[in-house]
Amino acid sequence: MPGSLNKLIANRYSGRGLPIAVVLPDGARIPLSAKPEVDVVAKSYQGLRALAAPAMGRLARAYVHGDVDFTGSARRILRIAESMVGDIAHGGEGARAKLLGIAHRLRGNKANIQHHYDVSNAFYRIWLDSRMVYSCAYFHRPDDSLDDAQAQKLDHICRKLRLAEGERLLDIGCGWGALILWAAKNYGVRAQGITLSQNQHDHVKREIEAQGLSDRVRVELRDYLDLPDVEAYDKISSVGMFEHVGPRNFDRYFGKIARILVPGGLVLNHGITHNQVGARSLGSGIGDFVEEYVFPGGELAHVSQVIQAAAAQGLEAIDAEGLREHYAKTLWHWVDRLEANADVARAEVGEEKFRVWRIYMAGSAHAFDRGWLSLWQVLAGKALPDGRLPHPLTRDYMYGPREAPAA
Repeated sequence: MPGSLNKLIANRYSGRGLPIAVVLPDGARIPLSAKPEVDVVAKSYQGLRALAAPAMGRLARAYVHGDVDFTGSARRILRIAESMVGDIAHGGEGARAKLLGIAHRLRGNKANIQHHYDVSNAFYRIWLDSRMVYSCAYFHRPDDSLDDAQAQKLDHICRKLRLAEGERLLDIGCGWGALILWAAKNYGVRAQGITLSQNQHDHVKREIEAQGLSDRVRVELRDYLDLPDVEAYDKISSVGMFEHVGPRNFDRYFGKIARILVPGGLVLNHGITHNQVGARSLGSGIGDFVEEYVFPGGELAHVSQVIQAAAAQGLEAIDAEGLREHYAKTLWHWVDRLEANADVARAEVGEEKFRVWRIYMAGSAHAFDRGWLSLWQVLAGKALPDGRLPHPLTRDYMYGPREAPAA
């Protein structure tokens, strides 16, 4: 059987000029072009099967389990892998989408969040910026450092929300607390963050005390659905958390936000979306891989559905900004940093988890580069009783000059 698979692999890829050499389990090397740049190594029978009938998700699984390996960077191998696989069809409203919705409800938000975020703070610290911002950065210039781009993103959000001294800000899914700390320091707000990750909660609590912000910032281990239905917040942000909600829960999500936001208040929703209308998952088995290994319960929608769902709950969209290229750059920064510190990362979480995160983040970066995924910041507001929604006539307040914020 392995001999048949060897021939199948050679026949499948012959004449396509792929810049790789396939290394078989017995050590034999099959160049697929005159000048191979990368070795793709089949280490087992399962690895041979994955190469003989490739799909992106199948190749990712084979890599995670050590059945397939490669030389060079993840950035290079992802481009080659797409050429090996061929067309990538994206999943729509099929059985998998329904199963995801059921799984999301059965497993629960807390278990899903903890699976993804409670890996190890030390592991995230290896490849995130100094503030540990785990969401799309905002690059003013292509050569901005990751630290600068993340600081720019935090400030960009604060400016869009028009934060003012003494206002009450809620950050849903606050991560490691960078936004609430930034907003309190630079805009004088009273900030509250909520998260379902114990690791994140404990980290934020320590940072609040260390930065002397206990009088203005607090963090809670709480689901947003458990917040009291009281108009308690002038501004609300949700950054990189929306992907956990799922379209079937949009009404509950935006309904809760509408109930706790004061009239005239603003909400900024920052989240990953599909670029294909009607799609629910990335094709070629990518969505299944992410669901199983990285992001259980995650489900994406097109930005038009996001705006529609917010409007259905009385939240009027007043600005939308696509940051697809920014997220591709952010993810490649993360991948480069993870690869540069591979030995440290392996020591922290083990070989398999290192491989999961390496291929997941590289695959995500590739998806943003290819336009399969996007990232949108949607700014919306809750109108006053007379229907007005006070905000400036132009976007100058978002992009015009401003005094440099505190470091």
